[in-house]
Amino acid sequence: MIRPVTARVPAKVNVQLAVGGLRPDGFHDLANVFLAVGLYDEVTATPADTLRITVAGPDAHQVPQDHDNLAARAALALAARHGVDPAVHLHIAKDIPVAGGMAGGSADAAGALVACDALWGTGATREELLEICAELGSDVPFSLVGGAALGRGRGELLEPLETGAAFHWVFAVADGGLSTPAVYRECDRLREASGTGATVADIPDPEPSPALLAALRTGDPAALAAAVTNDLQPAALSLRPTLAGTLRAGADAGALASLVSGSGPTCAFLAKDAEAAQAVAAALAASGTCRAVRTASGPAPGATVLTG
Repeated sequence: MIRPVTARVPAKVNVQLAVGGLRPDGFHDLANVFLAVGLYDEVTATPADTLRITVAGPDAHQVPQDHDNLAARAALALAARHGVDPAVHLHIAKDIPVAGGMAGGSADAAGALVACDALWGTGATREELLEICAELGSDVPFSLVGGAALGRGRGELLEPLETGAAFHWVFAVADGGLSTPAVYRECDRLREASGTGATVADIPDPEPSPALLAALRTGDPAALAAAVTNDLQPAALSLRPTLAGTLRAGADAGALASLVSGSGPTCAFLAKDAEAAQAVAAALAASGTCRAVRTASGPAPGATVLTG
């Protein structure tokens, strides 16, 4: 009897998200500094008669349970490359906020890839898995790799980054999600409205901050806090103005830095240490400005097979 295989995959926070101008293909070049953090989804692959998705955990009802799910698309892509029948039951145990700007769907895709690879014995190379990840979405390669990395292109071209210590974070989960494409469209609209223009001809090529990379390398949370940026934050705040209150509450509670995570609407708060993170989390929970509060540290490992 073939035993099920479970893979664990982390959430991410973007400590820098520099967004270039709108390209002719509709995408944007990025300088995207990812940090994987210790909030995890688990994807379990079990032999089945047909490809099937089930989901459990917070906000599981918001996750598609058909072939639109990125995990299903990952299994189909791997099966097609290796001539395998994609008859697998993928069960996703959600702990990463859904549609929260923390790459939960991308994490599930990476988890499905490594779980199915182990279940089917396809022996896919790391390079092949990364190729499939890049086909599935801009954040999926980082979910496979984890740790800390600079993402170029649409974010899928990764360069590992050195980190000198663990960084402690608090995440304030908002009611409802935000559509990533909608946030990018709003970013373009705001740029046009400001008079700067929004295309690659108008916006300088995005570059990582040397100060931010140095702060990661030395493990200095205060220096990292001074350097974090998110070019999508104005767009997320435009679409969800209540996030400003959440950001203020975290700053007032002593967070070193407060920012929208990726395309939002989850807000991320960098704390000095684990004790300070607990204090910020307690204040946010009492503030009434968010639905839930989570703490985690990073960097965390990428997609990892737990059983099999």
